[in-house]
Amino acid sequence: MIRTGISTIALAMLLASPGAVAQEKKAPAGAATPAAADAFLKRATKEFEEFSIDDARIQWLYATYINDDTSALVAKSGAEGTEMAVRFALEAAKFDKVSGLSPDTKRQLDILRSGITSPAPTRAGAAAALSKLQTDMQTVYGTGKGTLKGQPVNGSDIEAAMGTNRNPAELKEMWTSWHDNVGAPQRGDYQRAAGLLNEGARELAFKDVGAMWRSNYDMPPEEFAKLTDKLWNEVKPLYQSLHTYVRWKLNEKYGDAVQPKTGPIRADLLGNMWAQEWGNIYDVVAPPGAGDLGYDVTDLLTAKKYDALKMVKTGEGFYSSLGFAPLSDTFWKRSLFVKPADREVQCHASAWNLDNVDDLRIKMCIKVNGDDFVVIHHELGHNYYQRAYNKQPLLYRNGANDGFHEAIGDFVALSITPDYLVSIDLLDPAKVPSADKDTGLLLRQAMDKVAFLPFGLLIDKRPKPWRHVVVVVLPIKRDECAGVDPEPRRHDARLVVSEARNPSTLSCPTPSRRVTSTTLRAPESTASRRARMMGAPVRTTAVR
Repeated sequence: MIRTGISTIALAMLLASPGAVAQEKKAPAGAATPAAADAFLKRATKEFEEFSIDDARIQWLYATYINDDTSALVAKSGAEGTEMAVRFALEAAKFDKVSGLSPDTKRQLDILRSGITSPAPTRAGAAAALSKLQTDMQTVYGTGKGTLKGQPVNGSDIEAAMGTNRNPAELKEMWTSWHDNVGAPQRGDYQRAAGLLNEGARELAFKDVGAMWRSNYDMPPEEFAKLTDKLWNEVKPLYQSLHTYVRWKLNEKYGDAVQPKTGPIRADLLGNMWAQEWGNIYDVVAPPGAGDLGYDVTDLLTAKKYDALKMVKTGEGFYSSLGFAPLSDTFWKRSLFVKPADREVQCHASAWNLDNVDDLRIKMCIKVNGDDFVVIHHELGHNYYQRAYNKQPLLYRNGANDGFHEAIGDFVALSITPDYLVSIDLLDPAKVPSADKDTGLLLRQAMDKVAFLPFGLLIDKRPKPWRHVVVVVLPIKRDECAGVDPEPRRHDARLVVSEARNPSTLSCPTPSRRVTSTTLRAPESTASRRARMMGAPVRTTAVR
């Protein structure tokens, strides 16, 4: 996940920043001409730059110290930022039909007009209402707890335990308690926030907020949706095969009473709180022979006595080996690497650039395991990319589109190969898997990357109220979201995705590391943004 001081505007992806324009300010005086457009951009950029640094500091303070006071500060700043962003969007729209604009001017106007993630309505009171709803959802997520053996456990610890625990009863307890305590209470707030966002998007001449989000890919929103469907249909047979294989192996381990041979996979058995990535259960499904990779990154880190700081230093070393300059002293002084014992924080991993220049930071509750080792490399990819474009004009200090930042982090994460582990003295060269282990290595990657694809599609489909796709490994309803159940007893046994007929089938928000109401600062993948809005997690897009 990326955060920058360029938040509340187009680049800011302000899902988190609540707000709206209570009173619309007047458009630029005079006729809409190319010169007037350039003057507007100069004025808007200056105003935003003056606002953004203090706003980013408030966002950071809240993310690393959640209490009533910081919640109030972030809600106020978020509302102010969104008011400004919506005002700029309305003014930018007035130049939409002006001829003679330079390509550069037109591009920046488009960024101002369509890049807002949280467009609130201009009617009085909407800004404050949306701000409170989103901040409340974020606070519920950041402070919520589930249980394990009847004892309270925070979300970060439950997420780690879901990856290693193989006791079906305990997995069900963690999964159900977390979703009941953290997800279900947000349902009403999410519905109300979605209504306000759609209303605000319509004021900006979009069909709804989903169409606004999909308009940032240099093609009409409808074409973008068609392209994602086309790409999904190309890879769907591979997902079906993976789903079938994993279900078979889970049935072998747990038996029919826990995981039937047919139908959906029980969500809590997949090693991930949201069943969006399955790699943590590779040990359960690994094929004999080819599946024995001979090493486990978590075991390697433990044996070499790695701690959080050493893991981040190793990540920095990867980028230094590519020729990048070391991170600044302020990165090491100001980042959050471990969960403090004395306060609530947002543990989901994120990369920040608070001043849009070189105040780079990451925020994580790092655990010494293979997952977080990959996450660190991913998040640092955001930081190095942020630094690479820090001399661009303010509105261009961003990824080429939502997914580009995530692509940087993902391709780096894919570089954590056995050879890389040898080069940093984590893995004994004699234990590098031979070519006959390639099937196992590819299966391990597919369980994270291929398994995630329908989940991401679900998030992208879901902004339209109650018209979403259902991925069968996700939870089904119980008592209209009074609770949710990991066991798929009431869903038809389909392997991939299907249109949901019942509006409540997946209407419970499943909170995530992405449910950041007033804090998300910068571009992330579309799936990530959708997930935050609906309370679902998208770990791959912002963390993997």
